[in-house]
Amino acid sequence: MTNAAISVRGLQKSYKDLHVLRGVDFEVQKGSIFALLGSNGAGKTTVVRILSTLLKADAGTATVQGHDVSSAPLEVRQSISLTGQFAAVDEVLTGRENLVLVAKLRHLPDAGRIADDLLAKFRLTDAGGRKAGTYSGGMRRRLDIAMSLVGRPEVIYLDEPTTGLDPEARIEVWDVVKELANTGTTVLLTTQYLDEAEQLADRIAILHEGRIIANGTLADLKQLLPAAKVEYVEKQPTLEEIFLTLVGTGKENAA
Repeated sequence: MTNAAISVRGLQKSYKDLHVLRGVDFEVQKGSIFALLGSNGAGKTTVVRILSTLLKADAGTATVQGHDVSSAPLEVRQSISLTGQFAAVDEVLTGRENLVLVAKLRHLPDAGRIADDLLAKFRLTDAGGRKAGTYSGGMRRRLDIAMSLVGRPEVIYLDEPTTGLDPEARIEVWDVVKELANTGTTVLLTTQYLDEAEQLADRIAILHEGRIIANGTLADLKQLLPAAKVEYVEKQPTLEEIFLTLVGTGKENAA
């Protein structure tokens, strides 16, 4: 599709006898939020590492903003930013100093103005002069995402961005992610939290045992289950029910 910011076809990756990805296919449209949903070990982070040019696939192709991750890694890196599962902020530096440092590393002019603009965008202006080590979990994560946006990347990968956060901090991050999409940034979000995918994503792909077993809007995925049984009121299936029906309860994998 011509409007795809990310296109993945037949992606495979193994570590000796462990087959992590078994032919993954999906597309992410420009300016959208795409959630890659799966349990721990499903292969989500491996997909992100390949799309970030940090890892080579064994087979298949992937393009980001039209650039092949294998043959044009530099162009891909110039188009993307990655926020991993754990905040990468320097806790000794202030919030503003963290942002200034990233801007200078990217050789951008007027690093101070860039830092101040991002502090304002992420509601961190009042805390900008404090050491990042004093920030709450939600503030630290917001700063981490702000650092990822220095240089205005067209595509941002958020690899389980709310892991370990309390409910209030998670909502803060959700608001940030929604704002990113509203301003035209393409977001690839990996998560194991079903409500997160349900709240944020324009499209959801369920990754299970190295394969995409479902891909569509929330409404599309709801159609995969039988119509709601009407007794007194109609109960629509939740994303959790869809997920567990498609991948099983996981009890057989618990050992």
